[in-house]
Amino acid sequence: MRRSRAALLLAIALVLAVAGCTTKVAGTATRDPAQPPLTLSKDGYGIVAGFDDAPTRIEIFTEPQCGHCADLQKDFADQFAYYIGVGALKITYRPLTFLDDAPGGYSAHVSNALFLAADGGAATGTQFQRFVKELYAHQQRTKGGAGPSDDEIAEMAKTAGMPDEIVDRIADGGSAVDVADMDTNNFEYLYEIDNLTTGTPTVYDPENDEKLDIYDNNWLTKLMQT
Repeated sequence: MRRSRAALLLAIALVLAVAGCTTKVAGTATRDPAQPPLTLSKDGYGIVAGFDDAPTRIEIFTEPQCGHCADLQKDFADQFAYYIGVGALKITYRPLTFLDDAPGGYSAHVSNALFLAADGGAATGTQFQRFVKELYAHQQRTKGGAGPSDDEIAEMAKTAGMPDEIVDRIADGGSAVDVADMDTNNFEYLYEIDNLTTGTPTVYDPENDEKLDIYDNNWLTKLMQT
């Protein structure tokens, strides 16, 4: 059931009120419950940004080295962050690594960092969306390149406003997901959506079982108005 206009206006007011001032306290960071959560999908291979009761849900299949994925973020990342923040949209990101030349390459490294960002529940969905924007804004598309280092990815997370503990976790470069299993699972899901054009980015509307036409410049506005 979709939220009423009054409920969305109330959500916007809450976002503005919470964002108005902050204070630094000692201890482990915890997410403000008034802010959109960041969790993992039930299968463990998607990263979910947004409230569970958001009236609109999409899944984005993305590859860290994909130039068209970078274009999607360049054009729509700020709108994604806004709609996540006001409770109108929930996005599940499903990374893929088919552009890697070898296991553990650029895309696997960045995909793991995305899951590190979601680990522990300290970050918000809006912060995560800003992190995704940073990653694609600094995309290194040289074939066979190593991609950004752990420290460089951590700096992007810091710029996106991620909590210090998340930034440190990314800098440490630990493992947060079995990337091979993630890639297999997400590709199978993508194949079920479209077995002819299994490319990225693919944006899927699970409520209507529909692959969205993201090459229509107004696709997101139309989606949010339905």
